[in-house]
Order: sequence, then C-alpha cells, then structure tokens
Amino acid sequence: MLKTFTLTTRGHSEMVDITDQIQQWLTQEQIDEAAIIVSSMHTTAGVTVNENADPDVKTDFLRRLDEVYPWTDAKDQHMEGNTAAHLKTSTVGHAQTVIVSQGRLVLGTWQGIYFCEFDGPRTRKYTVKVI
Repeated sequence: MLKTFTLTTRGHSEMVDITDQIQQWLTQEQIDEAAIIVSSMHTTAGVTVNENADPDVKTDFLRRLDEVYPWTDAKDQHMEGNTAAHLKTSTVGHAQTVIVSQGRLVLGTWQGIYFCEFDGPRTRKYTVKVI
C-alpha cells in the first residue's frame, strides 16, 4: 500500500510535523502491524524523526543547518542557486522508516515525524509505503 500526501510549506526553511496526519491515515486504513517508509518526493526537502515537545529544537535544528550550509556561497555553481537546500536534504535524508504496532506509530515519548523544507515556500509531496 502506498499513499501520497500533499502539504504547503510557508517558510523558506521549516519543519512541519506530519506525525498526526500519518497516524490518522494508518488508523483509517486499519494498518495494525507494519513498518512504514516516509519519503520526500523532492531533492530540496527531507524527512526526519526528532523531538516534537520543545519548538526550540526545530529553531536550533534549522539554524545549525544554515550555519553549516549557508544559503549563498560565491563558489557554488548550481544555476538555481539552491545548493544549500540540496546539501541539507542529503544530510537529513529523504526518508525515514518507522514501526507500526497495534495500529500506532512506534515513536519515543518526545519524537515526531517531520517534513523538512529547505527551499520554500512550496507545495510538496511525501509518500508513505506500508511494508
């Protein structure tokens, strides 16, 4: 089973918590025991699992990526000018695997699944594959 979701990002760089959307779909489809792969359909947006309790984690996460990969660098040659977004996506990764047990995502107390926008705002897609 494969499901494609669409979301609209609002910022140039942001982390959108998609945990509830995925959980609602799993419940609706009555997925009880599985592993899922959550995958971004883009080269400038990724997926990560991280803390979802303190919003400062997202702020710090994005700030630190900006420090490592500044948006402009005189040596960058990519004509679209978004080399930093490609590097951030490769660092974060385009996909995450999450266990589903008894119909629920198996995540730690403070964990959530995030769609990571690095070149927005845009309309984006991510897929969830049930295994």
